[in-house]
Amino acid sequence: MNPTEIIHHRKERSLEVTFSDGSNFIISAELLRVLSPSAENRGHGNKEGKFLPGKRYVGINELEPVGNYAIRIKFDDLHDTGIYTWNYLNEIGKNQKKLMDKYIKDLTKKGLSRDL
Repeated sequence: MNPTEIIHHRKERSLEVTFSDGSNFIISAELLRVLSPSAENRGHGNKEGKFLPGKRYVGINELEPVGNYAIRIKFDDLHDTGIYTWNYLNEIGKNQKKLMDKYIKDLTKKGLSRDL
């Protein structure tokens, strides 16, 4: 499923994605950053990935198309190696409440915070 529209809401630090099936998601930059599919973020073969505290106010500097299947998101914390496929963006959008709740719970367990 491909997006029909992607809007970067700079002030709100979010990305709005509308897909060809009509679904529409507004996903925070914070969630996109902590779920970056990059090897740097996820580790090589590590399903859990790293815990990334202090990303509540991370923003998006730029979106870069990758072929016709994905985008690279360049964040203002200088992370720019994750390639977000359309399917991955759709999954994040559909499950963002559950994913954010798990992220906050995991941070809390480790004694970490969303703030710096």
